[in-house]
Amino acid sequence: MTESQNPPEFPAGKALVVIGIVAVAFNLRPAAVSVGPVLQEIIRDLHMSPTTAGLLTSMPVIAFSVFGALAPSSARALGGHRVTLAALVAVVLGLLLRAWTASTPLFLLFSLLALAGMATANVLLPSLVKRHFPDHVGRMTAVYTTSMAIGLTTASVTTVPVASQFAEQGWRMGLGVWALVAIVALLPWVALARGDTRSAGPTQRIGLRDVARTRLGWLMAAFFGFQSLQAYAVFGWFAQVYRDAGFSADVAGLLLGLITAIAIPFSFWVPSYAARSETQRTLLLVLMACYPVGYLGLIFAPVEGAVLWAVIVGVGTSVFPLALTLIGLRARTSEGTAALSGFTQAVGYGIATVGPFGVGALYDLTGGWTVPLVVLTALTGVQLLTGLACIRPAYIEDQLPS
Repeated sequence: MTESQNPPEFPAGKALVVIGIVAVAFNLRPAAVSVGPVLQEIIRDLHMSPTTAGLLTSMPVIAFSVFGALAPSSARALGGHRVTLAALVAVVLGLLLRAWTASTPLFLLFSLLALAGMATANVLLPSLVKRHFPDHVGRMTAVYTTSMAIGLTTASVTTVPVASQFAEQGWRMGLGVWALVAIVALLPWVALARGDTRSAGPTQRIGLRDVARTRLGWLMAAFFGFQSLQAYAVFGWFAQVYRDAGFSADVAGLLLGLITAIAIPFSFWVPSYAARSETQRTLLLVLMACYPVGYLGLIFAPVEGAVLWAVIVGVGTSVFPLALTLIGLRARTSEGTAALSGFTQAVGYGIATVGPFGVGALYDLTGGWTVPLVVLTALTGVQLLTGLACIRPAYIEDQLPS
């Protein structure tokens, strides 16, 4: 599909599409990051083992890998807007049900349901942007990644205060409140889904297997995977890192919130800058340097420099909007973007699964955070090398097998 073959705008207009994209983006992280600040309370009340807790913190990347792979084909068959609406319904149900179960297996199952919805919408967003705004990929990616960062930060900072307003097991309210937010995000997609259409016409069908036969597909998947490994290790465990350093649950949540808040302005600036720049090399090098500085700082001065290291690591997490922007820039069409996004995120999040689970396992094995942080520091080197390869100009359609 060439840009001129993109389907016409829906009667609801571009404004509703923008509102819908912003609303769904805001809800793509709370189900994952709201767990970390109250993880200690969840472990206590549900009698979770450390291994199960490690599985819980790994579930976002597992879900994103498995269910993200299904998103492109589902969108082709049913329509991208309908699938996005169904994804939000899954988020609402999963968040509501997990907040009130007393069973660890059911808590994991309902978390997986919410995360499956997040994963599906996460993969579809780049293709929706390419479909409706083919000439403004950088600008619209900036808009939705900023909304995503705001949602992430809000969940990180407010989950503990909400939970503290209630008596025992207040963590349930801290998690459940995000279902109400997701219900609001449903509304524009109900309208958009009514006019949705399946892919039709003389489009080039690009499947995940096709992308898997390209060099660019694997490079993008590796880059995305290692950045997600870093990010979800941070989101899943850094609140506990701060608590083990002696900070209260409230302060630990605020420090994690600072990491995510720092990413908000960068989420708006990075995609626009990357889209209009001939090369993203300097940007990549600066962002990647932040991870090792922040990690080593936490090893040697976790209390004295806590705020500084949180700011630096927060800047480093802005590699994420760069990776999402590259998905749009490395495809010529919305079909190519959907396929590249699906493959990149499915394989990438599979790689990232090692992050939260591995950090938890290393912590259990060593009884401290030094070894996990050293390992994360070493992995930034691999991430940098794959990133440098991905910023070279190329298009996925040009590498597809004939």
